[in-house]
Amino acid sequence: MEQEASGGGNMSASTSVLDHLFYAPQCVGWKPSMEGSLFHLASLILLLAFMGGSGIFGCIYIFVLLSIGFICMMIWGLLWSCGVDVVVWNVLLAVVCLIQIAHLLFRLRRESYGKDYDALYETIYQPLQVPLPIFKEIAHCSGMQVHSLNTDQSYALEGKTAIDRLSLLISGRVKVSLDGQFLHYIFPYQFLDSPEWESLRPSEEGTFQVTLTAETDSTYISWPRKKLYLLLAREKYITHLFSALLGFDISQKLYALNDKLFAKFGLRFDIRLPSLYHVLGPSSEPVGDIGPMIDHIQAAPALQNVPASLPHLPAGIRGSQPESGNPASSVLQKGHPRLQSKGRAPLAPTQTPEL
Repeated sequence: MEQEASGGGNMSASTSVLDHLFYAPQCVGWKPSMEGSLFHLASLILLLAFMGGSGIFGCIYIFVLLSIGFICMMIWGLLWSCGVDVVVWNVLLAVVCLIQIAHLLFRLRRESYGKDYDALYETIYQPLQVPLPIFKEIAHCSGMQVHSLNTDQSYALEGKTAIDRLSLLISGRVKVSLDGQFLHYIFPYQFLDSPEWESLRPSEEGTFQVTLTAETDSTYISWPRKKLYLLLAREKYITHLFSALLGFDISQKLYALNDKLFAKFGLRFDIRLPSLYHVLGPSSEPVGDIGPMIDHIQAAPALQNVPASLPHLPAGIRGSQPESGNPASSVLQKGHPRLQSKGRAPLAPTQTPEL
């Protein structure tokens, strides 16, 4: 009997606890007054918090407003509702939100590389879906430094500056010239020296064959040559990435030269034609009319299959140009001692006006 009584007492105690937790008293009547203004302010802030966007900044917005809303709820429960459970729960939720804000700010600081590097990632690497850890390695390889060029300051001098780095223009505009003649411009997020970089093997040394001068105040980042070669040898993904970026950059420079030729002669040349720039460049002997040469070029379809030759690259580094066996090739190369005297090929026609 005593056991039955004790069992019944336990059941009644558990039932009373469940009733206390889940029992909802019936509403006899609505309260004549509204809750305090702080309760309504907290509700409004919570509503605004859930309108936040995505991304790390959207999350920071959401958790900041949530923490403010929970703090307002805590004060309301302490002064108006006088409920211990209301105060405890809102304090707990506010603390969790503040911890989450601190974590997001730490992530934001860790993933930020400075204004210029962040813009570089968003402009070039993010559209290619390059992961942030990969970009972090690329950024650290450059030393995380942004270099500057004042107006009319030279980045490289023809025949003097050694090719010991690879640079990318961040802002401003740089003019490329050969023997004092304008060739083309380099604009933001283009490499300053991609042809020079591609012209040398890792074990070779060389100097610039063009002059690069800042036309406006400019900024750029640089990767030291040896340091970047070590990174490329270690990371194949970065090797393919730089190969694609450099190839695209060189093609842009080639088409810029081709547009200059079109502006001068009214005829769009095939940029793959060997020795085309040699014909159009200045020489000590008169070149004469280009019309017969164009007729020879158009009459020689075999020239379309000649391998590409990079502009303003040191002769002999990429190997000698293959002989096409076509009369047009000899016509194009005849009568230009400039090639033999300097031992290199100029970039483009150097007597064309600036565009």
